[in-house]
Amino acid sequence: MIDPYAGERLKETHFHPRQSLLNFREAWSAWNGYKFANYYYEEEYEYFCIRNTCGTYDICPMQKYLIEGADAETMLNRMVTRDIKKLHIDRVTYVCWCTDEGRMIDDGTIFKLADDRFMLTCGSPCLAWLRKSSFGFRDIELSDISEKMAALSFQGPMTCEVLKNMGLSRIETLRPFGIMHFSFGDSDQQLMVSRTGFTGDLGYELWINPEVALELWDTLYAAGDDYGIHPYGEFATNMARLEAGFIMPAIEFNEALKTVHYRYDQTPFELSLDWLVDFNKPHFNGRTALLEERKRGPAYKLVKLDIEGNKPADEAFLYSDRECSQEIGYVTSAMWSPVVKANIALAMIEPDYLAGEIWAEINYQKELRYHTRVSKCTIKKSPFWAPERARITPPP
Repeated sequence: MIDPYAGERLKETHFHPRQSLLNFREAWSAWNGYKFANYYYEEEYEYFCIRNTCGTYDICPMQKYLIEGADAETMLNRMVTRDIKKLHIDRVTYVCWCTDEGRMIDDGTIFKLADDRFMLTCGSPCLAWLRKSSFGFRDIELSDISEKMAALSFQGPMTCEVLKNMGLSRIETLRPFGIMHFSFGDSDQQLMVSRTGFTGDLGYELWINPEVALELWDTLYAAGDDYGIHPYGEFATNMARLEAGFIMPAIEFNEALKTVHYRYDQTPFELSLDWLVDFNKPHFNGRTALLEERKRGPAYKLVKLDIEGNKPADEAFLYSDRECSQEIGYVTSAMWSPVVKANIALAMIEPDYLAGEIWAEINYQKELRYHTRVSKCTIKKSPFWAPERARITPPP
């Protein structure tokens, strides 16, 4: 539910003066203490902007940290489960980090800006954990730059054309998870562009000094005026990321440091992030616990489901038979996908039942009356939506 008074108690992002003019519904919520849009006009309209034209998503509230010094790479390599030493300069990689018990604290991205300079981005504040992780390393400096950098996610099939129209030379040569640097504006501010995003489609993220954030917005929107550019909020983001099969904190997983109940958090193996765990690198937080879990197997496994019918399986329980006699898991996210034309979901299922039948008990409302239906589910190995344009360089 949207809190109509939330904005009176929240900070405003660097792009808020422009975004507030476009939020016709005043549909604001909060993210890390900032006033943040759930949607601007209508969530499905904004979703189709992502899939058909292009849209902007304000990621100023996202946490951003600089890790600098000769020990920066070694410290990060000990903290996260992935091998950071394989990351090249001006490249980005997706990572997660765990407690010593192998329970996932958060996920995010690491930008390698130089051999001794990295930027970590994540959804929730992480400075305290970074400080604990840096204990014992001598040549390292941690800086919270969350409020010192304006950031805008720019997603959709028209994004590359708009950025070319904006004058970003050779942007079409930027590969997925790559970084390019440009001079921007009369004061030659540095604009960093990464080919990253959270929609599964072609897209970029723009990073710049807050002093010229509004100038960046105006320039981008002028360049995208003929391409259907439009801001989108959290609701449309959630639709797009589900089609891409991406996980969301507080939906697919609980952050381990915030969880109250025992084992109500998750591990990378339970979230099907096995590929993020590199046991060939030196010791990292949670390594021993994750080795033991790999031997015995996880308690649950996150899977993608194609569900019969058109009723989204929101918060549905899953069973091994149509009679719903044996509960085997639960749905974390669900929707009717407009682009895939399918009833899709992400779900946690006990591994012993993955090879058998899976049925979802779906409760829904129709004309003020509640109904229940049991629908068969099929596990999908690939993302529901993964267009070639998201991977091709240059983009079509």
